[in-house]
Amino acid sequence: MISRRNIRVKVMQTLYTLTSLEQDGHGSYTAAGAMLDNKLAQVLDLFTTTILYTVRIAEYADINARQKAARYLATAAEQNLDARLSANSVVIALNNNKSFTDRVKNNKLDRYIDEDLVKKIFYNVLKSAEYSVYTHATEHSAVADRAIMQYIWEKEVYGKEEIASNFTDELPGWEDDAEMITMLMENYFKSNAKVDFSRLLSGEKKDYAHDLLKAVMDREEYCMELITPKLMNWDKERIAIIDKLLLRMGVCEFLYFPTIPTKVTINEYIDIAKQYSTPQSGQFVNGVLDNIVKDLVKENLINKTERNKK
Repeated sequence: MISRRNIRVKVMQTLYTLTSLEQDGHGSYTAAGAMLDNKLAQVLDLFTTTILYTVRIAEYADINARQKAARYLATAAEQNLDARLSANSVVIALNNNKSFTDRVKNNKLDRYIDEDLVKKIFYNVLKSAEYSVYTHATEHSAVADRAIMQYIWEKEVYGKEEIASNFTDELPGWEDDAEMITMLMENYFKSNAKVDFSRLLSGEKKDYAHDLLKAVMDREEYCMELITPKLMNWDKERIAIIDKLLLRMGVCEFLYFPTIPTKVTINEYIDIAKQYSTPQSGQFVNGVLDNIVKDLVKENLINKTERNKK
């Protein structure tokens, strides 16, 4: 469900936190691993909460239908029309997904749902052409159900600046992980597979996350021996902490992760540097890692193997 790039970001954020606590390379790996797991769990809670928002917005259609019936004596046909969204197959599937309902209940994720915001978003949806087409269609399909839920998320929730601002203020980790969550949401709507909300990572990816964190912590001194000579043409005092961490992570991938091609490593850390560090960081990380990998290849220290696809 989560990509290796997302994992790299979480490892980088964990290392940055350790550096801030002056524990980078010196603290307990057990504690660092627990910190990484907590950061990954927070991503899963955030992802579950954003899906929960779309569910609550859809379910508000039923509340709206009952209120209209009470106030205006709406016909049965009108009530049925309004309730179609709350009977959406995506909503039903999520409410029948034990891993989803358990995570919402056990982690008390409903506390992050602003009911006034849900109501406001629903009335925006109600005025949309997409909602009108969906509710007036003579036949409904799982594809149409998924499409209207995706519309609610992309255009009426994530697509609105006011709501994004609310998420930044109210949802823990949103500012750091918004891009990651949007990717997870996009993949969720593309896939028909049932999502396991009890875990974010496969066993293989969890091993990768922890192996990378441990390698960077354990081999700090050796990595810096390789990196420092390549910094001669750069102002060392102006090199961002995040850039140094990304360089160490990149070197560890070169040396200790044989199934990850060096080009993939370099490109990934360039992109992460551009997003999370300074405007010059992408160029800096590219130049240093490229020089390091050339030396490692000359010294026959890089041994890459083809990854087995399961």
